[in-house]
Amino acid sequence: MSSDQLVIGIDYGSDSVRSVIVNALNGEEIASSVYEYPRWRDGLFCDPGLNQFRQHPQDYIDGLETTIKDCIAKAGGELISKSIKGISVDTTGSTPVAVNEKGIPLALTHGFENNPNAMFVLWKDHTAIKEAAQMNAHAALFDVNYLQYVGGIYSSEWFWAKLLHVLRVDENVRNAAASWVEHCDWIPFLLTSGNDITKMKRGRCSAGHKALWAEEFGGLPPDDFFASLDPLLKGFTDKLYQETYTADVAAGTLSAEWALRLGLHTGVMVGTGAFDAHMGAVGGQIEPYHLSKVMGTSTCDILVAPAVGMQDKLVRGICGQVNGSVIPGMIGLEAGQSAFGDTYAWFKNIVSWPLNNLFSQSKVIDAATAKALKAEMAELIIPELSRQAALIPVNEVNELAVDWFNGRRTPDANQELKGAITGLNLGSDAPRVFRALAEATCFGAKSIVDRFISEGIPVKGIIGIGGVAKKSPFVMQMMADVLGMPIRIHQFKHTCALGAAMFAAVVAGIYPTVEDAMAAMGRGFDEEYHPNKDLKDIYQKRYLQYKNLGEYVAAQVTKSTTTELQNA
Repeated sequence: MSSDQLVIGIDYGSDSVRSVIVNALNGEEIASSVYEYPRWRDGLFCDPGLNQFRQHPQDYIDGLETTIKDCIAKAGGELISKSIKGISVDTTGSTPVAVNEKGIPLALTHGFENNPNAMFVLWKDHTAIKEAAQMNAHAALFDVNYLQYVGGIYSSEWFWAKLLHVLRVDENVRNAAASWVEHCDWIPFLLTSGNDITKMKRGRCSAGHKALWAEEFGGLPPDDFFASLDPLLKGFTDKLYQETYTADVAAGTLSAEWALRLGLHTGVMVGTGAFDAHMGAVGGQIEPYHLSKVMGTSTCDILVAPAVGMQDKLVRGICGQVNGSVIPGMIGLEAGQSAFGDTYAWFKNIVSWPLNNLFSQSKVIDAATAKALKAEMAELIIPELSRQAALIPVNEVNELAVDWFNGRRTPDANQELKGAITGLNLGSDAPRVFRALAEATCFGAKSIVDRFISEGIPVKGIIGIGGVAKKSPFVMQMMADVLGMPIRIHQFKHTCALGAAMFAAVVAGIYPTVEDAMAAMGRGFDEEYHPNKDLKDIYQKRYLQYKNLGEYVAAQVTKSTTTELQNA
């Protein structure tokens, strides 16, 4: 293999898309580029009070073109572009959209340009809480447990709940939708200029973890399961798929249109897509029974296990276990927290309120200075809170929080749950509350590890990847202390994009298997956090307090929901 075999990995996150050009010989990053979604940044089509978070497909397209062209320019221009052999893509999920018969998202068609229901429904959108609850109750009526491979509980963050919600609330979208498509399936279809939705290759990862596809069912659950839930779903499985593909399978080759737009060539192989955390786990060099924690706005925790070790094992309350969703031939298990970095960002916004709302009214400094000072302070808030919080001794009477600020993903999905902070007094300042929030996110991580272990799945180690893992030694050391386990931090900055590049190398025929690509392209670890044994006992007590508070919060939310239903 020569050194001019380059591949591109594309990682669509919640706030931005990043592309990397990687040397397939050794995993070296040749160039990278990041593009923030402008419509998302400006808060368009979103309403946090209603848990509505939508993203316009044009942001995805613009980011795709901008980052790849920027990477090529940084790497050497036209000369380097001829060495690109493959492209693979990961995205957030479940982030689906309604499309027409040509596979075009409705928001890109006439009359739907500004309709949020015609846009991608981001993973964190929880407008489908009612639909998820109805699906869970409905599934209990069947002899076959169609939820058994997704932990036994269906979530409002997932494919079918979001579909049903959109069909119910928007007749125009309902009448125009020829299918319902995950973001990670649409981008490869776009790059290959697909124009027939029936020929789109659907990824095993998204289908198995979010859409109830299972080998054991021979595909999706039968039409009767959905039609008896709501007649609006009758026949919708015929608009979808029964066959799925692992991410080491090509979706096709780069089309002439996109080769021209990107400055590449039509010989570039395009891989079948998957979710960000699943490809990120590969980029982070996941090992059997090691938990890969992708830590960003939320966390997505991935574990792989040999199929032979998973016979007759069904892990309750996680986000699914799917053969081949991470590494072909192995069972991929997914869990996670609905808010992680988002929790810190929320608190940052709380303490930044004076900066965001009062600086512009200042009579002491001019507008330009106010803007510059606001930007400077915004960058310093979290690092300084972390520094101050690290100085606070751990004890049983510290402020205590529950991390369900965007609901609970796992264990036991329930997006109706709320976050909480208790133990406040007049001495509770910003660093102390921030420490309680960070502690809560670490306790949430422990609850996931404990669930795997209690279900007979050993957790032999922790691998940390993503923005929080790289940027916050304070949180990572606390997590190691809470878990009582070392945490290795992968050194590659854009680990999910690296994982996508590894799959691109397999799709391009550079390596025969994903394991071979990981061995050659893995970049290793640059940090390891070890637990402080002196804190073991106090964190065990604090964790018990966290669980007790969580039970109380859950009971109050359930009581409130029951009252609302009775009064409806």
